[in-house]
Amino acid sequence: MYTGSCLCKAVEYRIDGAIDSLVHCHCSMCRKAHGAAFGSYAQVPLERFHLTRGKDQLGVYHSSAHCTRTFCSHCGATLQFVDNRRHDLGVAAGTLDTPLGEVPQAHIFVDSKADWVEICDRWPQHRLDSE
Repeated sequence: MYTGSCLCKAVEYRIDGAIDSLVHCHCSMCRKAHGAAFGSYAQVPLERFHLTRGKDQLGVYHSSAHCTRTFCSHCGATLQFVDNRRHDLGVAAGTLDTPLGEVPQAHIFVDSKADWVEICDRWPQHRLDSE
């Protein structure tokens, strides 16, 4: 089991079971949403994710026809990325309160990465998210 929260702890969540993988998305929308070089998301099946506090504090932004991003409406922390074509969601890895440990990772949308970033780790790099 994993737990997590936003910066101000108004929104808290629980993930039952293991986190299967972590993706680092370099698309321009994830960079802007995180205010960073990329967004890192723990991939979690929908049925294993549970909001335990602050559902009324959860802000929602529909960033494209299929994707919804959530955030804390009080502190602004990015929380989840949901693609309605899939049966999982991406939990912003930086919001985890429990250690993640070693999980498979990958970089996606690397053709869109910021020009000032050099990817120097051992994880696979994909031009798109489904290669």
